[in-house]
Amino acid sequence: MTDSATRLAPVAPPVPVSDGVGASAARPDGGPKVRGEFAFTNDMWAEGMLWGATLRSPHPSARVRSIDTSRAAAIPGVVAVLRAPDVPGELYYGLDTADQPVLAHEVVRYVGEPVAVVAADHPETARRALAAIEVDYLPLAAVVDPAEASDAPALHPDGNLYRHLVVRRGDPDVTGPLVVEGTYEVGMQDQAFMGPESALAIPASDGGVDLFVATQWLHSDRGQVARALGLPEEKVRLTMGGVGGAFGAREDVSLQIHVALLARATNRPVKMTYSREESFLGHVHRHPARMWYRHTADADGHLLKVEASILMDGGAYRSTSFHVLANAVCFSTGPYRVGSAHIEGRAVRTNNPPCGAMRGFGAVQVCFGHEAQMDQLARLAGIDPVEIRLRNALAPGDAMITGQRITGALPVARVVRETAALPLPAGEGGDGPYLARPGGSGRTTDGRHVRRGIGFAVGIKNLLYAEGFPDESHATVTLAGDCATVRSAAAEVGQGWVALAQQIARTVIGVERVVVAPADTLGGSAGSSSASRQSWMSGGAVAAAAEEVRQRLVQSLSRITGVDAGSLDVRGGMVTGPGWREPLSVLAGDLWIEETAVFRHRPTVPLDGQGQGDAHVSFVCAAHRAVVDVDVELGLVKVVRIDTAQDVGRVLNPLSVQGQIEGGIAQGVGLAVMEELVLDGGRIRNPSFTDYLIPTALDMPEVRYRLIEEPEPGAPFGAKGVGEAPTISSTAAVAAAIRQATGLALARVPIRPEDIALAGR
Repeated sequence: MTDSATRLAPVAPPVPVSDGVGASAARPDGGPKVRGEFAFTNDMWAEGMLWGATLRSPHPSARVRSIDTSRAAAIPGVVAVLRAPDVPGELYYGLDTADQPVLAHEVVRYVGEPVAVVAADHPETARRALAAIEVDYLPLAAVVDPAEASDAPALHPDGNLYRHLVVRRGDPDVTGPLVVEGTYEVGMQDQAFMGPESALAIPASDGGVDLFVATQWLHSDRGQVARALGLPEEKVRLTMGGVGGAFGAREDVSLQIHVALLARATNRPVKMTYSREESFLGHVHRHPARMWYRHTADADGHLLKVEASILMDGGAYRSTSFHVLANAVCFSTGPYRVGSAHIEGRAVRTNNPPCGAMRGFGAVQVCFGHEAQMDQLARLAGIDPVEIRLRNALAPGDAMITGQRITGALPVARVVRETAALPLPAGEGGDGPYLARPGGSGRTTDGRHVRRGIGFAVGIKNLLYAEGFPDESHATVTLAGDCATVRSAAAEVGQGWVALAQQIARTVIGVERVVVAPADTLGGSAGSSSASRQSWMSGGAVAAAAEEVRQRLVQSLSRITGVDAGSLDVRGGMVTGPGWREPLSVLAGDLWIEETAVFRHRPTVPLDGQGQGDAHVSFVCAAHRAVVDVDVELGLVKVVRIDTAQDVGRVLNPLSVQGQIEGGIAQGVGLAVMEELVLDGGRIRNPSFTDYLIPTALDMPEVRYRLIEEPEPGAPFGAKGVGEAPTISSTAAVAAAIRQATGLALARVPIRPEDIALAGR
């Protein structure tokens, strides 16, 4: 086994090969998906399979006085009804801290909290069984305003504060002639993936369970399931099911434990699939945030001091709130040099639905605030919004507000300049066809009321895990003849990992035929498909294992051919020697080579009491410019175009990068103008795609982009993860453009039509 903590994978690829690193290689799952042949987890079936279902709390806060399951258990076709006392192992689980009950037993803390689960011979029978369960609740006063959580009675034995984090750096008394202040708010966004949660659990003859599930972190799920079942981890085997999107919501356990419990209790396969409404209740969401900012600058617009207070609503259970708040605080001042920073952040527990990871992971919320502040500062100083960002742009060698020096690539000024250099679209929108105007096919917009706005924003975020969190990825590469097989537990959640793994093996080994085996827990962990880390971490592990395979292959070929290893080359499935070329398939015969590698990044440390420390491995930045047309009378917005330049380190698959940029911008546009889970007393009022609106193809703007390639030291092939950056500043750019078009402050997203049309009324 190779440990690449001491031996890194290649920083630059060898001579390019067909469909290797740098090519727009096709995804092996792409064709089956567009043809409707791909097996998603919900398509799975097993002989004798039962159907699972979950009873959920209708109250945001209540005491559970009794649960009577006798009527449900008596229904023909119902095989099992389970409550908290039926959990054979640990009752509490959690991604970061075990604070969430598998099934609520004494109290419920949010609407939708699981109380009981059933297994039956038909989905309709399971639903009737849920309706027959009688739960005696004593409703309690709910805490739904995060501002009240700190002073409210404890909602949980762990209290109401998930994390309090401060950053203190520089002279707190520094003053300057330019001061701007603002209060901003970001609503609760849902990941809104197309494929709802689904899993199939099959009891095994060894007393364990085999679980097929759509998830982002197989090994973390395994640990939580095993502890709840009271089993050793080796008796809980997880295999990655087909995933219909994730974006952070599948990092936490949802139905995994429930379906495994039912399979063990019934000794039959059990399948559980959420409805769309239940999916909104059954997974975490993006943290809503309230932020106060005050920026102080000199007369030329150079930042002198930033003060901020950030409040994030984590909902009923902790999930990743500890880490989301850290990102929000660390990147609260944006990608700018700030000599004096005084930031305070809190993430609190409420009786609202739990919040956790979502694309951008804390940086999205604060970007909306710090970029609105930069625009205010630009207006006050009489400086162009692009220029004020250039004057303050961070660069390698600069210190973050946490005191950490930027030692890798971070081309902030370049992404700003490259975005600004893209030509603007022609026209003003009001004179175009109806479909091109705000309101679209409804023909509601009179061209006289259309105003065009242009907004600019820049975002920054860390890559990989932070604050000393252990991070590693295992991969095994096997070469049999001229075909390589990659085994990794990295979760393919739509980001294109299965294509990239093939590209890396093709490039490093020099073969054409590469198979990626299904991800499972039989080998080592690959960590979570989150934090923009899999290309770096699992890509590094595959590259390191493939490099060991290549070296052994060349040595073996040297023995076979009698040619010195230094005179042999393997590329594209062909072996080249002095004056000759032969197919590897001819020379290799029954050659079999296998290597496993573990990839680790350089160590990080937790932030200290003043928010200082080298907490992060690397950083990524992107700039966005939004062009919008606004019907100022009706408050309708048409996002016409978004231009962006993104720091990517090195492009490994151009087509995949394009897809990530366009998809991330779609979620940024959604948060800017339409996406919000509306809560009323802790209850979600719009748990459906009828009422929770996400951008469709007709809502998406044209996207133009430039990829900024400055290889990152220490990263395999110099590449940075690209999945999160497109979302971080696209929301802020759209909001800035609407402000310019309307002249309104618009300090909250999503921006609703009434925020524009009814402003001041």
